[in-house]
Amino acid sequence: MVATRISGNLLHYDFSLLPQYLEVLFAKLRIAVVFGGSGDRESSVIYKTHNPRSWKSYEVVAREIAKALEEIGFKQVFVMPDDMNLPEQLQRENIHLVWLNTGGVQGYNPVCHTPALLEMLGMPYVGHNPLNSSTLDNKHAFKRELQSVGIKTAPFMIWHPSQGILRPNLHERFAIAFDEYQGPFIVKPVSGRASLHVHFVDKIEGLSQAVSEVHRATHNTALIEKYLPGREFCVAVCGYVTYAKCGFSKNPKPFAFSTVERVLESDELIFTSMDKKAITADRGKLMGAEEPQLKQELIDLARKIYWEFSLNSLVRIDVRSDANGELYVLEANPKPDLKRPTENVTSLVALGLAEYEMSYNDLIFSLLADRLDYLLTQHIGIIPHIAALLH
Repeated sequence: MVATRISGNLLHYDFSLLPQYLEVLFAKLRIAVVFGGSGDRESSVIYKTHNPRSWKSYEVVAREIAKALEEIGFKQVFVMPDDMNLPEQLQRENIHLVWLNTGGVQGYNPVCHTPALLEMLGMPYVGHNPLNSSTLDNKHAFKRELQSVGIKTAPFMIWHPSQGILRPNLHERFAIAFDEYQGPFIVKPVSGRASLHVHFVDKIEGLSQAVSEVHRATHNTALIEKYLPGREFCVAVCGYVTYAKCGFSKNPKPFAFSTVERVLESDELIFTSMDKKAITADRGKLMGAEEPQLKQELIDLARKIYWEFSLNSLVRIDVRSDANGELYVLEANPKPDLKRPTENVTSLVALGLAEYEMSYNDLIFSLLADRLDYLLTQHIGIIPHIAALLH
C-alpha cells in the first residue's frame, strides 16, 4: 500500500510518491491507445458523411506509442480504433485510461469528438480537452485567442462561400485585416493537417480562386493570412513532469524542447506536407548555441501559449518570421506526430530529445506521468477507479 484511503479516495498525494504509484500501476493500469477509425469500415458509423479535416488513421504511431508503454513496463496496453464501437470496447476491456492518438473519424471539428465522448463516459485520457482540441485545430479561433493575450500572429481573415464571392478590395473586413497590403498571401483550411490544401497566392487577384479551391476540397471555411517571407521554426511544449536520466522532475514551467528551424528548399515557399515528403534530419535543423537569444525566445513563446491556453498535453507551435526577423505564431498542432525515430526518418517533436538526454520512451513516459500527476493533484475525485488501484 502506498497511500491512505478515505471514502474511496486518496487522502494524500505529493509528487515524491509518483514513482511508487507508477510501480504499482505498471501491472494494474489498463491503457487504451486510440487511433482514428475509418468511416468506410462497416459498423464504424451510422451514416457516412464528410470530414473537412483530411483524415488519417495514425494507427502506425498509435502502435509505436503502445510498444513504448510496454517497454516502459506497463503490462496491459490495448490499441483500438476511434469509432462508434469505442465505448463498448473500453468497457469490455475494463480500460482505466485512454491515450488519444486520433484526429477523429468524420464530421466537423472531429479532433474534439473523442475527448468529448470520453468526458461523457467519465474516462480519463492523455490528450487535450474538447474545447482546447477544437480551438487549437481551428486556426482562426486559435489566432483570435493569440491576439487576445498579446501574442503576435500573421494578419488574417476567414471566408466561406456562403458569404458570397470574395472580392477583397470591396470587403471592409479585408481592409481591417490587411490595410493596404496587396500580397503575397497564404490561403489554407481553417482545420487541417500536414500542410495539405495550402496555397501560396502571389497577388490579391488570386485570392477568390484559392478560397474556392480550399472550400471545394474541404467544404469548410478558408483562412487567408499575410505571407511572411522569413525563416520558419517550430517548438514542442508539454507539461511540467518529465522523465530523463532514469528519474522524474517536476519543473516550474512547461517543458519546451525540440526547437527546430524548418529547412526550406530554394523553391519551397511553405513547408511541404509530411504526407508528400517524410521528415528527415536534413529537413529540420536544431537551434544551437549560435543563436541563444532566438532559441530562448521560441521556448518562452511556447511556454506562454501552454500557460495562457491552460493546456494539459503536448502541442507543437509553428512560428514564422517576417522580413525583419520578428516572430509570428502561425498555428499550434494539437496532435503533433509522435513517430518513433529511426535512422533516416524522425518527427519534428522527437528531433531535439537528445539535447535533454531523453529517448523516445522517456518522452512517452513523461507525457503519461504528467497526466497522472495532474489528475492526482487536481482531479483525484473523478478518478476513483485509478485511485483504487493504488491500494
